[in-house]
Amino acid sequence: MTEQTPQHEDNVYDSNPSGNPEFRSLFDQKISRRNLITKSAGGAVALTLATTLVGCGSDDNDNVTGTLPPEVDKQPLPKALTFKPVEKNTLNAFTVPEGYEARVLFALGDPINTAYAEWDDQNIASGPSFAMRSGDNHDGMSFFGLDQAKGRYDAQVSDQGLLVLNHEYINQKHLHPIPNTTRDLIRSEDEVIREVNCHGVSVIHVIKDPKTQEVKINKSSPFSRRITAASRIEFSGPVKGHALVKTKTSPDGSFTLGTHNNCGNGYTPWGTYLTTEENFDGYLARNADDNRQDLVENALTRYKIDKGQSAQYKWNTPKASFLNQDMYDRWNTSITADKAEKDYRNSANCFGWIVEIDPFDGRQDPVKRTALGRFAHEDCRSSRAIQGQQLAFYMGDDSTGEYIYKFVSDAKWDAKDVNGGYRAGDKYMNAGKLYVAKFNFDEATQKAHGEWVELTINNSRISAYDKYKFADQADVLIHTRLAADAVGATKMDRPEWCAVNPTNGEVYITLTNNSNRGKSYATDAANPRNYFDQDSGKTDLKGNINGHIIRLRESENQTTATKFEWDIFLFGAEQDSLPNVNLSGLTDANDFSSPDGMWFDPRGVLWIQTDDGAYTDETNCMMLAALPGQVGDGSVAKAKSGDQSQVTVQGATLNDSKLRRFLTGPSGCEITGVTMTPDYKAIFVNVQHPGGEWPSNHPKALNASLGKGTRPRSATVVITRKDGKIIVGEDLEQVKKA
Repeated sequence: MTEQTPQHEDNVYDSNPSGNPEFRSLFDQKISRRNLITKSAGGAVALTLATTLVGCGSDDNDNVTGTLPPEVDKQPLPKALTFKPVEKNTLNAFTVPEGYEARVLFALGDPINTAYAEWDDQNIASGPSFAMRSGDNHDGMSFFGLDQAKGRYDAQVSDQGLLVLNHEYINQKHLHPIPNTTRDLIRSEDEVIREVNCHGVSVIHVIKDPKTQEVKINKSSPFSRRITAASRIEFSGPVKGHALVKTKTSPDGSFTLGTHNNCGNGYTPWGTYLTTEENFDGYLARNADDNRQDLVENALTRYKIDKGQSAQYKWNTPKASFLNQDMYDRWNTSITADKAEKDYRNSANCFGWIVEIDPFDGRQDPVKRTALGRFAHEDCRSSRAIQGQQLAFYMGDDSTGEYIYKFVSDAKWDAKDVNGGYRAGDKYMNAGKLYVAKFNFDEATQKAHGEWVELTINNSRISAYDKYKFADQADVLIHTRLAADAVGATKMDRPEWCAVNPTNGEVYITLTNNSNRGKSYATDAANPRNYFDQDSGKTDLKGNINGHIIRLRESENQTTATKFEWDIFLFGAEQDSLPNVNLSGLTDANDFSSPDGMWFDPRGVLWIQTDDGAYTDETNCMMLAALPGQVGDGSVAKAKSGDQSQVTVQGATLNDSKLRRFLTGPSGCEITGVTMTPDYKAIFVNVQHPGGEWPSNHPKALNASLGKGTRPRSATVVITRKDGKIIVGEDLEQVKKA
């Protein structure tokens, strides 16, 4: 996500001054999906409000552990990419290689239940109905194979599954009827309910035809549900019950309401989904006279919760008539009472977490896993699950000058915990160590190395930090950024998605861009470039314009390691850039800018997605396929750093057979979210904030969204080969023929 995207959702602020290198029942009622509650609100459609029930709708769906799962058929890794690269373009269309086709599957406003009408530009459905409709701005996403007989996760099943995806933020212009109250001081209650419901996560049941590979949504499935910015979410781990998360809604600090600004994602080895809460600050208002102690003010400022700020969407402003006024007041994080249990001063501390969702169990509330720290979480990727070894979870904090983290579980992986649900989550994500990364380069040896610094109250640099007084370890987790400041972590160029190579366990992190690199932030070996866009004629395009992807290998390949080696896998660049800018030697077939989303499929193919504003005069955002090597396969290089050079370490140059463009999205969009069925025959991607009329102008035969009208809508797209074979499997097929 970049500052060039059309809404404030990114809020790509620089807050790091450290000196380091449907109405009330919609929200709280649990009812059967067979019992439809019908209400009317100004002519709105009938509402089905069951958003929190068990997936299979039976009492015998308890998660059962104790049986080792079979090995997943990973398929061999292609030795080369031989599909025809998609050419750069600025069309308002979704473009895939020859021999492939892209089907629009699930767009903003599409119902997930047959009781609801389809999206209609001219008759926008009521706010409460969006508790059973697709939210907006689709983002991170994962596919979970479904054992239909048992109603449980099966990593080998491709023809039935639950597709779980984030809805990061909203485009108000395209969401509401006209006229509306988006610019008014006091918002309409129905509009705010619509916006609240358009955030969060969708769980949809998809079915793939094993012959044609066509994917459809099962809108009669009891598994389909929404988790929104109003859903009840439990706290778990060290922060649960802490004084700093107590609110009027939850005086004991055991839960909160809602998850929002859900950007990147992850999934666990036991079969649950991880959604990340990113730029939550813009949703919260704070009064100008909300005076706090100086050190507390430092902490609020570090998370961009400044005095006198108004909430981005003004969710705190409606005068309640359908819901309790607290449903709106909770978006103001000011002191308004004599103690925290009577107001929402701690609302800000309730967001910025990793949230675990069990797609197969809607009876239990999702869980905020507080041991993994609080910041603008962009992604959360598990290490390889190796029997008897501890799991690690890698995470980025997506703001300028922020950090890369990992959490190492105290528990060692046991494959018998597959389908363990939230109980397994308690085991692996409630107790462990949280670390932040420092990147170093040894001039004498010309070696790139780094260290993981544990964020613990027992570290004197944290306990004695002069800019904030940490009370205990839970406070360290609530104010993770400040703890990372205290230990001198390396400020990075907006760490976004993480990916773990299944073949060797190496960790990749996208660093999208930083216009202040070389200005507020001196270049260093891990963030080495500072340059102008030589052919744009715009002097405002400067710093690390096109971003890069860094990767690391843990010492002795152990997740518990506190040392690592690293290099820069790829530098984003235009193909005709200066050689010391285009250090990766990108060509017309694979040049890109602002890497963001990223995922390794189980074979080891790396999928790279872009969210760009610097190269969109020549091409829309895209997704590329890559066949990477390993850390250390390249050489020392000199990157352009203003009028000088910055020494760094880069990976081996990938020619067009190892890196090429797989798709481009419609104009105005970000390409984000990527997952695949286990048979590698269907790959899903998300199109966020498209422009023009997409997807209504997508070929009708390949558009499963039945929405009416021409407003642009974010959507999930599924891509298959026309011959029904494996995605990017052409090389191996040619070998077999030979």
